[in-house]
Amino acid sequence: MTGPTLGPVEIHSDFRAEQLVRRMGIRVLTCRPGLVTGAMPVDGNRQPFGILHGGANAVLAETLGSVAAFLHAGPDGNAAGLELSCTHHRWVSAGTVTGTCTPLHEAQSTATYQIIITDDLGRRTCTARLTCVVSRRPTPPVDQGAT
Repeated sequence: MTGPTLGPVEIHSDFRAEQLVRRMGIRVLTCRPGLVTGAMPVDGNRQPFGILHGGANAVLAETLGSVAAFLHAGPDGNAAGLELSCTHHRWVSAGTVTGTCTPLHEAQSTATYQIIITDDLGRRTCTARLTCVVSRRPTPPVDQGAT
């Protein structure tokens, strides 16, 4: 990889200034197979009523789950979200929210992740589930007859 990345995903140079994660202030904190975490400020991501927008939770969840799916797909693979569901448990009016993404199911062609979002006091504010389609470049067969 030569340019900026989001986890394992290189950001194409034509689109670096247009990244939603940048506009929303999302930072990936941990990025390894089985665990992706990230944080997002409430400031700049509010509803007109002054609380964190539910769509912002969805963006954080989809970001973390997609990064996890790309890790699962491997260096020659790809991933894209198929379905996202979010349950908003409590509102947040200040500070930072943190998402913790763990796999529920990782297979050859699909992967499903649970993303738990908490406030600065560690209280669960949202539970999300993301399912992604995963594709991998086929591995060439090994020639068993080679000497």
